[in-house]
Amino acid sequence: MPAQDLLIEIGAEELPPKALSSLSKAFEELVTAALKKESLSFDSAKRFATPRRLALLIYALQEAQEDKQIERLGPAVSAAFDSDGNPTPAASGFAKSCGVDVHELARTEKDGVEKLSFSSLQQGQQTIALVPEIIRQALNQLPVPKRMRWGSSREEFVRPVHWLMLLFGQQVIDLEIYGVSSGNNSYGHRFLHNKAISLDAAEDYEECLKERGRVIPDFEGRKALIRELIIEEGEKSGAQTVVDEALLDEVTALVEYPVALTGDFDEEFLEVPAEALILAMKSHQKCFYLVDEKETLLPKFVTVSNIVSKDPMQVIEGNERVIRPRLADARFFFESDKKTPLASRMGLLRKIVFQEKLGTVYDKSVRVAKLAVAIAADLGADTDQCERAAMLSKCDLLTSMVGEFADLQGLMGSYYAQHDGEAEEVCSALNEQYLPRYAGDSLPESTTGAVLAMADKLDAMVGLFGIGQPPTGSKDPFALRRSAIGILRILVEKELDLDIVKAIEASLASYSDIELQANTTNQVFEFLLERFRAWYLETGISSEVFQSVFAMRPTRPLDFHHRIQAVHNFDKLPEAVTLAAANKRVSNLLSKQKEVTEGSECSSNLLTEAAEQSLHKEIQIKC
Repeated sequence: MPAQDLLIEIGAEELPPKALSSLSKAFEELVTAALKKESLSFDSAKRFATPRRLALLIYALQEAQEDKQIERLGPAVSAAFDSDGNPTPAASGFAKSCGVDVHELARTEKDGVEKLSFSSLQQGQQTIALVPEIIRQALNQLPVPKRMRWGSSREEFVRPVHWLMLLFGQQVIDLEIYGVSSGNNSYGHRFLHNKAISLDAAEDYEECLKERGRVIPDFEGRKALIRELIIEEGEKSGAQTVVDEALLDEVTALVEYPVALTGDFDEEFLEVPAEALILAMKSHQKCFYLVDEKETLLPKFVTVSNIVSKDPMQVIEGNERVIRPRLADARFFFESDKKTPLASRMGLLRKIVFQEKLGTVYDKSVRVAKLAVAIAADLGADTDQCERAAMLSKCDLLTSMVGEFADLQGLMGSYYAQHDGEAEEVCSALNEQYLPRYAGDSLPESTTGAVLAMADKLDAMVGLFGIGQPPTGSKDPFALRRSAIGILRILVEKELDLDIVKAIEASLASYSDIELQANTTNQVFEFLLERFRAWYLETGISSEVFQSVFAMRPTRPLDFHHRIQAVHNFDKLPEAVTLAAANKRVSNLLSKQKEVTEGSECSSNLLTEAAEQSLHKEIQIKC
């Protein structure tokens, strides 16, 4: 079957940078899935995405569907003719629906029954006739949370569309959508070549845009180039550029022809916590930061421009002028926040609602403090430091810095507590209270931090289960599933031997002024065990191994983990099946015996086998 390359390009006003990559991927998936559904084969597909375009190139797409032999089955022959051999209404109706006479029908055996049948050749449709509707449906199904209309059209898209290129080999496929008609014209870079670019063939797309349009259409290729450019800029300064992957994706979605430039900022800003400066540069200016060999922040940044300037210094100075006020704001927040001791903000937490039925953030802090003391006592940790850390844990929510940069909560509390002269362990705990934040994230290093992190997570879990608002399906607004895994990881990986049921009961006791459901302890314990199951299954532990330990229902997660590991290692032994079978036989025999009085002694003179005597001797030593 002859084949041609299919090129689709939708040119629009600047597309949302954070959604560009996902839109491009979704467009490819929707189009290729529709082509396969229509039985149109192709070799491969490549997607393209820039701030002004979504494009897709389908290589070697067949020019038409294959012809199909269609067979229709009708009534059974026994029901198709009467005793005289005349067609029954069933046979006549089937023949009519096929557009033929009864005598033109064939007979086919199906599942042991002979039936009337009719075969016909269905002509395959041309690809150019199918593609327009495929594209229309794909664009309508794109995951766009908020679409917009423009002009007098009622059609909606993520941004106003300005051109549509639709080429099948060298042929333009006709399609009108979003008020534009398809053609063979694309457009170059908005500033470097804002002119129409005519393509003779679909296969020329990427090369033409690069050479004539000053556009690098391949998102991944552009991303790799930007990575290379910003790393080179760091090396020129004798430093290392820290590449944030999320920021790299966003910057890639903002430029069509990247140029990396290095700027400077005043060293006086380095008095502000590095994390605040970095976040200001990343979130406001989309800049990458540089560090020295000790990973200390340097007063430099790398920005990625979308133009090739005749005077790069002018672009650099412009970026330096813009970034200075952002860093000045961060310095102002830091200095003004330090004027108010962290502890003095505690009372103001009464004005912030944690959850309608569970009270304010202040109420939560008091509960977490009580729970932290109980957990610390069980683990032999410093109860005073755990209580202090818990009471201070949410105070930084009221600071200007966290108000501007919410991602810094906890961390800024640590800096402000350090400034106020709080104990080092308390300061560390404030920074570690939200760990782990995601799968694979680091755990709290300090014991106080581990206690605070667990208490904070368990308090929310107990409270929400207690008021009848556990996670349901995909809805988990308080991230309780993630919190459960976090608690279990802390206990297991830091080898903290905590009785989780006692901790749940201690949390329940702290809700003395709020009525919670009577079965909350069991619900939360079951929830934690189920998360344990998911965690172990992901790490390759079999369901049978987990179930064997789960049946014992250990209340200490560390003990649970040790049992899982022991059973898992035993299960891998070649003798495991034989030993398990022997153990089952012994259990069955013992279950049939009368209850043995506690304290009964073994009659060693009845032991005749050497193995029995050896086992008895070992038991005597152990006991």
